[in-house]
Amino acid sequence: MLDVKTTRETLERHSQSHVLQFFDELAPARQQTLLEQIATIDFDKVDGWVEHYVRTKPTVQSAGDIQPPQIVPARPADDQTAAAHAAALAEGEELLAAGKVAAFTVAGGQGTRLGYEGPKGCLEATPVAKKPLFRVLAEQILAAGRRAGKPLPWYVMTSPANDVATRAFFRQKKFFGLAPEDVFFLVQGTMPAFDFDGKILLTEKGQLALSPDGHGGCLPALRRSGALDDMARRGIELISYFQVDNPLVRCIDPLFLGLHAARHAEMSAKALPKRDPMERLGNFCVVDGKVTVIEYSDMPEDLARACTEDGRLKFSAGSIAIHILSRSFVERLTAGDACELPLHRAEKKVPYVDQAGVTVTPDKPNAVKLEQFVFDALPLAGETVILETLRSEEFSPIKNATGEDSLATSLHDQVRRAAEWLEEAGVAVPRDADGQIAAAIEISPLLADCADALVGKIPPDLDLSAGQAVYLSPAGVES
Repeated sequence: MLDVKTTRETLERHSQSHVLQFFDELAPARQQTLLEQIATIDFDKVDGWVEHYVRTKPTVQSAGDIQPPQIVPARPADDQTAAAHAAALAEGEELLAAGKVAAFTVAGGQGTRLGYEGPKGCLEATPVAKKPLFRVLAEQILAAGRRAGKPLPWYVMTSPANDVATRAFFRQKKFFGLAPEDVFFLVQGTMPAFDFDGKILLTEKGQLALSPDGHGGCLPALRRSGALDDMARRGIELISYFQVDNPLVRCIDPLFLGLHAARHAEMSAKALPKRDPMERLGNFCVVDGKVTVIEYSDMPEDLARACTEDGRLKFSAGSIAIHILSRSFVERLTAGDACELPLHRAEKKVPYVDQAGVTVTPDKPNAVKLEQFVFDALPLAGETVILETLRSEEFSPIKNATGEDSLATSLHDQVRRAAEWLEEAGVAVPRDADGQIAAAIEISPLLADCADALVGKIPPDLDLSAGQAVYLSPAGVES
């Protein structure tokens, strides 16, 4: 049982005693829950958060020398680059065969914005087989382990809101063919929401207003959960990081792994050429000699629109949240249970209980939420590789219910990519008068996770001329 007297003293020292205003009205179990929530907050840091992020809006510092970073091309344009890619691919495959690679998925989100009740990773998200996002990723990890001859462990970060449901879903689906002992769940941390005066909000009389601490919170979560220790025990050296909502992502990319290892990098990233100067992607830059991501909202517009002599965007590399992290780097950043990434401020509408105990649903932003972003670890890395990837190959996230980056656009992109892979392999794909694919096509990651992997695996009875829905898997063709 936590001591309420000590808790009150701590809250009073930090001007937050109001969170126990209704304590005596609560049942004993709810009192204990509230005390446990309060105990998760590092009050030695709260005063600084309030001073620097809540009562005042931090000023974005864009001073310093800002230059575009060096980008490794997605496809080699000369023999020297081709040779380097081939060597890196071989090294990546060796790392996988040696069991030195783990997959790490950030999956703390709910599907609420998509109109789906439950963890976003449980959303059915493929055009024919209707696989949930978790299964799409699991099959890639399973296939990569089979090719390497050694299973890959998978670390899945949930949130307090979806942890129980996510674990139950994996059990229900028998871990999608993976060994249960090779799937490690860890829970994302939380941070309190503050009103504009710096007071922690209550969503109920016995409930703090807590929200996930951002994808940057994955780094201390790896330490806190024991995942880093588990990786060390397994001999894992490299962590392949990706988010749950992008079914086109290549979870395990030997080329990316090999490039990272060859450069002795600590943290690496994949980048997309931006569609336009103001696309809502973070911008890879080099600031005072350090690789940095400047958010699209913080990038000075003159820099965002700057072009080279040949008319191309000077800062064209957009961040898509795909990384390789060296385990030793994460261990260094989180030593002593600390991870001092900068905080990012967002003003949000947060329902709260007022001083009279009445629940208020605001119609405009009334609170500040703070979170950390994983890309802010890049400047702390001794060496970094940025590998360009193709949007058509590896990026079509599901973030919105309609419009751009929705389930509809992702399904379209999945079909388009599958059709392009088949056409590369010499298969005739039906198209309408506008050139649009006239069939629903899905390729199981267990069959191929890239166009090259499809070579020699096309079923001889494959016929798309009728335009029917087709699912290709190691078992053959299903219509």
